[in-house]
Amino acid sequence: MPSDDADAASSTTPDEGRIQARLEERLGVPFTRGNRVQALRNGVEIFPAMLQAIEEASHSVELETFIYWSGAVAERMAEALADASRRGVEVRVLLDAAGCLPMDDELRTVMREAGVEVRDFGPLRPWRFWELDHRTHRKILVCDGRLGFTGGVGIAEEWEGDVRSPEEWRETHFALQGPAVQGLRGTFLEHWLAAGEESDDATARLPDWGGDESSAKARDQTSREGPEGGEARVQVIASTAAGRWSTAQTLFRALVDEARHSVQITTAYFVPEPDVVDLLCGAAERGVEVDILHPGPHIDHRVSQLAGEAVYPELLDAGVRIWRYQKSMIHAKVLIVDGVLSCIGSVNLNHRSAQKDDEVALNVLDRGLAARLSGHFHEDLTVSEAVARESLEEDLPWWRRVAAKAASMVRAEV
Repeated sequence: MPSDDADAASSTTPDEGRIQARLEERLGVPFTRGNRVQALRNGVEIFPAMLQAIEEASHSVELETFIYWSGAVAERMAEALADASRRGVEVRVLLDAAGCLPMDDELRTVMREAGVEVRDFGPLRPWRFWELDHRTHRKILVCDGRLGFTGGVGIAEEWEGDVRSPEEWRETHFALQGPAVQGLRGTFLEHWLAAGEESDDATARLPDWGGDESSAKARDQTSREGPEGGEARVQVIASTAAGRWSTAQTLFRALVDEARHSVQITTAYFVPEPDVVDLLCGAAERGVEVDILHPGPHIDHRVSQLAGEAVYPELLDAGVRIWRYQKSMIHAKVLIVDGVLSCIGSVNLNHRSAQKDDEVALNVLDRGLAARLSGHFHEDLTVSEAVARESLEEDLPWWRRVAAKAASMVRAEV
């Protein structure tokens, strides 16, 4: 896998050391060293890398996704998974029952007839209505336990291409090698086991790496040290919406609290809770440059946009800069702190990610990756419009302000 995203120096700066120590303390999860993280921008880079990983897998392929809909890429993915199973690879696919409801049944048939084990997370059972709102929003692909992918991409035609038109969404996904892949795989297995029958011992059927001594040594070496040249330190955060507070909430607060210079946020759905608004305002008021990039005219959920607009005045008055992406729907989820740490994964800055959906996030300490993602951020700003405080009343006429207030009152659904 290309290594241009993770060629940062191996020495730890005081800022990196402080951030690592504080995140480990507040989240209770250690960072692992020796990882390599590659940013993949838009479907033109994301899907070829994922499909190649599936095609080259020799032992196992594990996929969990919130969205699997339709389109050419959905068909190619189903065929690749089926082909892997036919050549003897153990293939497991976990689909969110609500998010994947539009999926063509023929795609499930293609996979199952080839031997792929397909499970649904959170079956839609109206008589257990209290479970209907608990979804997995995670996007995880792990091949052979050595190469992982996570980020925001859904398997559907909306994510194909390279933002050449409003129909092609702007996305960022990530490929991961090194010890942190084990954390990503463990996050998948948590849901896989939960979605199986009570008597199903899935761990007994996990792929065996074989008795080949060289293979065992190679795997052990990778687990301890990561791939050659990998310098990224990675913390894997599995957030579960099991109560009124989730790890995703603690994660976001910890990241903003630790910022000293800058916070760059790209989020698909910006509907922050009141205490998050206070946190962002506080960061700006103490001198941190806070920039938030989210969708503009091509957002797929208009009520989310309206709800977010209700907090614009308070944020802008505190010095937070808000940008609306103009080319297409931007679906990426990236947060960069002080140019040293990148938080990537499936988490949005909204109520669902905070309290209703199970998510996965990676905190990556790697200046090379942070620099590249910051470059992507600034490129996206060139095709975005800044929200100006002085023209806010003009931008948001009375009826729009009323709609924004009404939408903010139902923010729990967006």
